[in-house]
Amino acid sequence: MASGDDDDPIIEEIDVYLAKSLSDKLYLFQYPLRPSTMTYDDVNHLSAKIKPKQQRVELEMAIDAMSPNYCRSKGEQIALNVDGTAYDETNTFSSKMMDKQSFTSIQATTNTCRYAAAVFRKGELHITPLTGILQMRPSFSYLDKADTKTREREAANEGGDSSQDEAEEDVKAITVRFSRPESEQARQRRLQSYEFLQKKQAEEPWVHLHYHGVKDGRSEHERQYLLCQSMDAAENSELVKTPKEYLTMLMPPLAEEKLVKPVGPSNVLSMAQLRTLPLGEQVKTLLKNVKVMPFANLMGLLASGTDSTAALRCIQQVALLVQGNWVVKSDVLYPKNTCSPHSGVPAEVGLATRMCSEDVKEFLEHVAVPRVNRGWEFLLPTDAEFIKKHPDIGHRQQMLWLGIQSKLEKVFNFSKEDFGPKDSPQPGPVHVSGEQRLKAAHERAEGNKSSLQRQLDGRRAGGAVDVKREHVSDREDEPMDASSSVPNGSSNGHPGAAADHGNGGSASSQELQDFVMKTFRKHFVLTLSEFKRLLSLHVASMPVGRSVFPPISDHMLQDAILLCHCKQIMVPFPAQTTAAPDEQKVFALWDTGAEFDKHRRVLYDMFNKNYRIRRNALQVKLSQELGDVPKTDVNRLLQECCISHAGMWYLNGTLQS
Repeated sequence: MASGDDDDPIIEEIDVYLAKSLSDKLYLFQYPLRPSTMTYDDVNHLSAKIKPKQQRVELEMAIDAMSPNYCRSKGEQIALNVDGTAYDETNTFSSKMMDKQSFTSIQATTNTCRYAAAVFRKGELHITPLTGILQMRPSFSYLDKADTKTREREAANEGGDSSQDEAEEDVKAITVRFSRPESEQARQRRLQSYEFLQKKQAEEPWVHLHYHGVKDGRSEHERQYLLCQSMDAAENSELVKTPKEYLTMLMPPLAEEKLVKPVGPSNVLSMAQLRTLPLGEQVKTLLKNVKVMPFANLMGLLASGTDSTAALRCIQQVALLVQGNWVVKSDVLYPKNTCSPHSGVPAEVGLATRMCSEDVKEFLEHVAVPRVNRGWEFLLPTDAEFIKKHPDIGHRQQMLWLGIQSKLEKVFNFSKEDFGPKDSPQPGPVHVSGEQRLKAAHERAEGNKSSLQRQLDGRRAGGAVDVKREHVSDREDEPMDASSSVPNGSSNGHPGAAADHGNGGSASSQELQDFVMKTFRKHFVLTLSEFKRLLSLHVASMPVGRSVFPPISDHMLQDAILLCHCKQIMVPFPAQTTAAPDEQKVFALWDTGAEFDKHRRVLYDMFNKNYRIRRNALQVKLSQELGDVPKTDVNRLLQECCISHAGMWYLNGTLQS
């Protein structure tokens, strides 16, 4: 060791001092896109501002427009795109030329405890800790402003209103819903969300600064603070450490790294995390998310090799068997100490009393789908294979349902007949192909040929031949439900139903017409497909047993619409349209008795010739037909009957996604 020290003698000792005057406001600026030989020291700095908490800095520097490397025409074009032709105090480039550029900072590192700025002077080294290291990069925010101007000009050229005007909606009644208490996980996710961070960043105000050049007198004065102002060793206690403390600083003890699990939504669980849970919890979690599923699908989601007997034992604790499929129990889906998201009613109260309609609808949508004139239908087909394979479980579940039925009979005074099948069930729908329909039409034509011939001969002879005239139907009623095709004389699969209007026909017809008028006075324009959907929702929302609508065919539905002051708009759809036939049948309210009907008829006439129109074309047409029309009337007309896309206007329901 002694010989080693002799070979490496100490040449010089340098005192090191810690300067603290600028320790909380000293930043290092880096320009990674600029060569180190081309500094910005001699460039005129127009403005500077900072957000100290975020360590965010923005600089504006002048561009030498007189340089031979500067393209004047490009600079003028950029300024024109950004600011337009009108002069305004808010213009980005006041000289009508791009004569400046902006720089925005990003943090190169968040941990600057190992970095410092040093000044070597008179054999002494003075170091000042850095507050932040910022990389300055060009900002192109002016291009966003240019894009906004371009969109505004395009909207003006197309004659459309601003997006705010087009987004205005009619005042609608809203349902007050109570939000659930925010959990700690949800709060952490909200605090880490991009939207929250952007909001917090925007809340910090900018601090405007005054820039001083490198050779400025103020800069020379500030540089003196890089030197330690107090040379006393007691004041620099940070640099006075014992050998043990210094060694600990050089080689800190190893700390166990804690694995931080990614924060995800409280209702989302990955399959890897799911399979770490006990089998019972896996089954419970899957049923809570899916609500209803066949047993085969459940086994496919569990890990391979899972015992089916154990899975069956677990699923019976959290679900009930319905038509061979498993439906999660209510007390699992709505546990205690939880509230309804719609009404705010606690779960134990809501299950014991009358639930609000939103809760009932949400519950039904989990396990069933609405069917026209048939109420709610179970979501999945019957799993006959499971029932056949596990008869003991089916029998046990049947006994559970009988127990539930007996409770309902006591609480609601139901009779057993209310739960049993009807004595005379209606026959199922009769499916008739198109070829059979055509053959039947030919046979009727042949049968009527002789009577028509006799009628024609009688007219030619001018005699008083009494010819019996029979009404020949030129169309066959097609059912409204597209899932079943039925022959003439039956509707929705029930033969003879079309003729059963002796007592309730007039009431149901009036009910249907009232619904048509109410719906079209609200929507004004509807396709046949959309009207059928609204009618289905209306029927499904009726209490059980109250529906007065008989089975309705498409032709009956169209006749009812046309009888209620509506007309069909023959929209000329393009040849490549993907709209279904029911979506191409467009009906509009023609006469309401109001003065505004004339405006709508002008619009409907335009859509008889084009499937889309421009706003300015409608304005011109209205002016020609009705004189000067206020802008508010045009806005009202378009909002009631049309939808906008890419500067063009389409009748409601005719715009294909």
